[in-house]
Amino acid sequence: MKPLSTLVSSIPSSPTLAVNDKAKALQAAGYDVIALAGGDPDFATPPHIVEAALHAMQNGATHYPAPMIGIVPALEAIASKMERENGISIPDPRHQIIITPGGKWALYLALTAVLNPGDEVLILEPNWVSYKPMVTLAGGVPVPVSLPSGDNFHITAAQLREKITPRTKALMVNTPCNPTGRVLTQEEHDDIVAVAAEADLYVIADEIYEKLIFDGRSHRSLAAAPGMAERTLTVNGLTKSYAMTGWRLGWLVSSKAIIKLATKMNSQAVSCAAHFSMYACIAALNGPQDVIYEMRDAYQARRDFMVKALNEIDGISCRSIEGAFYLFPSFPGSSKNSLELADALLDKAQIAGTPGIAFGQSGEGHVRFAISTAQHDLERAVERLAKIAHAL
Repeated sequence: MKPLSTLVSSIPSSPTLAVNDKAKALQAAGYDVIALAGGDPDFATPPHIVEAALHAMQNGATHYPAPMIGIVPALEAIASKMERENGISIPDPRHQIIITPGGKWALYLALTAVLNPGDEVLILEPNWVSYKPMVTLAGGVPVPVSLPSGDNFHITAAQLREKITPRTKALMVNTPCNPTGRVLTQEEHDDIVAVAAEADLYVIADEIYEKLIFDGRSHRSLAAAPGMAERTLTVNGLTKSYAMTGWRLGWLVSSKAIIKLATKMNSQAVSCAAHFSMYACIAALNGPQDVIYEMRDAYQARRDFMVKALNEIDGISCRSIEGAFYLFPSFPGSSKNSLELADALLDKAQIAGTPGIAFGQSGEGHVRFAISTAQHDLERAVERLAKIAHAL
């Protein structure tokens, strides 16, 4: 037989899915595993969103949508939301937005629309595990910008400029950040805008956690900054904030030229998002938002509990987070690397966490815990950690 794809063979499997698979195998074997490795909200999708989708299916929204990039009411709902909440004007929603089967696909479309073979993409570490493989699959070269843990992963213009070469094409920015829980400060925001302009970079802005920001902080959309609309590709969706991971509904917003290419790629790869999910999108964005704030406040309460509890355990250090629903504690004094730490947590305490190295070299020494699970599971996890921390 002729050899299979060397490109795909070179791509690592998702570490978060690998940890989840190992945890599920232990659960199937009868172990009481507390799963903190994933990122699936434990809340149900709000009822009015489910009802809108059900009504749409009952009325025929089970065929291809027209247009395939998204039904007009859904495109208009996204455009209104972006202008209302993000300060981004979208005068032509039918040619500046594409609705996708999940935010992950929107990110990949963004990369394929701007990259040529060998183009370099700056990726801020620690970063979500799929960024680098996506860049490689799109023909680009991922270039890590390792942010120092000691400075709470702060971004500076100097760090970005140091990594720029004549091949640098784009920069990926995630705020709030998975896995660190960082939210861009105004200074960081301004530095990114300045460097993007002077180096003529595209910016791929991953805003999937934008509604999960704590303590009254504000989300800053990079596309809203002066001069950034044409060079920014904004990715968002309903997955995290609306507890809709299984609905697979995301979107990409950018210039007409970029969306034209993304639409071409979409048509040849996945065709479209699910028709009825687009009606769910309309209900989510145009409907009541109180339930979204309730979920956010619940995550904030879990954060407050977990950060305090973890810092009371000898051998664990955990910064508070500003957004999203992940903690990224470190284990000072431990001789184990993050892979060994994650294995020890699973083997000794039946707690599934994601090793920090999965998010880049600057994540080494950390383990990511998702607080998107029930409070009573978080309490049990703390009890188990307190018993085995000395052995880590």
